[in-house]
Amino acid sequence: MMEVLGRLGELGIIPVVKIDHSEHAADLARALVIGGLPCAEITFRTQAAEDSIRRIATAQPEMLVGAGTVLSVTQAQQAVSAGARFIVSPGFDPQVVDWCLERQVPVVPGIATPTEALLAMSRQLTVLKFFPAEALGGIPFLEAIAAALPGIKYIPTGGISAANMGSWLKLPIIHAVAGSWLAAPKLLASGAFEEVTRLAAEAVAQVALARQKGGQA
Repeated sequence: MMEVLGRLGELGIIPVVKIDHSEHAADLARALVIGGLPCAEITFRTQAAEDSIRRIATAQPEMLVGAGTVLSVTQAQQAVSAGARFIVSPGFDPQVVDWCLERQVPVVPGIATPTEALLAMSRQLTVLKFFPAEALGGIPFLEAIAAALPGIKYIPTGGISAANMGSWLKLPIIHAVAGSWLAAPKLLASGAFEEVTRLAAEAVAQVALARQKGGQA
C-alpha cells in the first residue's frame, strides 16, 4: 500500500480524468506517460470508467492507474478487478475503506472536517483527500485543521489548477495535488493528446519548482 501512495507523492500531481469513451483510454495513458506523468485517477462518473481502467492497465502497465469517485464497495470491486491500483472516494465511507484495507488496496478517502479525518486516522490512514479544497476555504482552512491532526498528509482536490497548484505544493502537509485540467473531457473528445502531453510536462515542471521553493525533497 505505502509503495503506491509513496509513488503518488513523488509524482506530486494526479490527473483526475472523466472518460466518456473508453477508446480514448490507451491514448490518454500514452500521452501522460510521454509527458512524464505516469499516473491517473479515472473517475467512476461514467459507464466507461471500468473498461477505461482495464485498457490503461493493459496498454501501459507502468502506469499507476486508480479509480476515483468510488461510492460503494461494488464500484471498488469493479475497479480493482479492472486493474486499479488505488481507490479514491469523495468522502469517508467506512465500508469502502474497510474493504480496501482488508485487501491491502491503497485507499484515499475524502475529508472535509476534523471529525472525518479522525475516523480515517483511527484506521491508521495517513494520506487523505481534502475535498472540495478551494470551496472549503483553501489553504488557510486546511492549515488550520491540519495543525491539530499531526502525521497526516493531504491531496487537495476541487478547484486545483495550473495557476494555484504551486501554492499548495509548497506546503509540507501536501502529499500531492489532483486536478482535471490535465485531461479535460474536451481534450479527449477532440483527440488533442499532444496537448495532454504538453500540460502533463508543464505540471511536472511546476511540481519540481514548487517543492524546491517549499524546501521539500
